[in-house]
Amino acid sequence: MFGLGSTTSTSAPNDMESRKQAVMQHIRNETALTNAQELMNASTERCFKSCVVNPGTSLSSTEQACLSGCFDKYLEAFTVVSRAYAGRVRSELGPSQEEAKPTVF
Repeated sequence: MFGLGSTTSTSAPNDMESRKQAVMQHIRNETALTNAQELMNASTERCFKSCVVNPGTSLSSTEQACLSGCFDKYLEAFTVVSRAYAGRVRSELGPSQEEAKPTVF
């Protein structure tokens, strides 16, 4: 019985740490999802306004090409900014907190 109590006390911090890590990962995943949704919303609105002058039932080949190029530029810019931000966060956190890296697309 005495041994059971000591096993529980040593496993409790490990269980708490694993829960903490799971919650942190969940938050990182939710943040990444929110960022992706915001990227899609912003790029859709901006690219549509820029590329589709007269909305109709279909897109012309020119509008399709414009939208494709616009989305590509938006995604590339977002990727560059995300990587720069992640690098800055990592450098500010230092090597001891490397597991707290932000998620990058």
